[in-house]
Amino acid sequence: MDKNEIRNIIASRAAKELHDGDVVNLGIGLPTAIPNFLPSDVHVILQSENGMIGMGPTPEEGKEDPWMINAGGGYITSTPGASTFDSATSFGIIRGGHVDVSILGAMQVDEEGDLANWMIPGKKTPGMGGAMDLLVGAKKVILAMEHTAKGNPKILKKCTLPLTAKGQVNMIITEMGVMEITPKGIVLTEINPAFTVEQVQAATEATLIVSDNLKSME
Repeated sequence: MDKNEIRNIIASRAAKELHDGDVVNLGIGLPTAIPNFLPSDVHVILQSENGMIGMGPTPEEGKEDPWMINAGGGYITSTPGASTFDSATSFGIIRGGHVDVSILGAMQVDEEGDLANWMIPGKKTPGMGGAMDLLVGAKKVILAMEHTAKGNPKILKKCTLPLTAKGQVNMIITEMGVMEITPKGIVLTEINPAFTVEQVQAATEATLIVSDNLKSME
């Protein structure tokens, strides 16, 4: 399974978690591909922490506007009715609980819903950005991420990297399946038919609870 196929599997499944009218913040990287998989009858309102609500799709090559970028520096467009404002107002929206869903990437996540996604000690980093606020302020937090990194598990019993926030993750979507964070641990609710439960567990450090209603990944 190549990188592009993995990306598409994760993004298309994550898109199914979004509903018409949701205010959504997408993290940099893989989550930005999610709008490409939204059904035509689902219209979400995309918010960017650098000061915009109503982001549109990525512009065609050659039609980029240097004044229109998202929080990760990528080119964007706007939808009718979009609004721009300063970052203080943007974080007021986030911290005020007005974001329905935040979808982020991860370096590590653990069975208590702790997330580490901003730095590796000893390596240069631009900073945490708005991830901490998005994790705490959004009504639902979904991680859209590859299941492993260079063959090493990213879903752990306990995060070892510096945390972005504790206990805020609700759902994990990878190329192998869909998992929900519960008080009892991580529940595997959907599995990619290309894998067995044993293979998913072998790629996961945390002990998975297999749902009695486990179904194929949509």
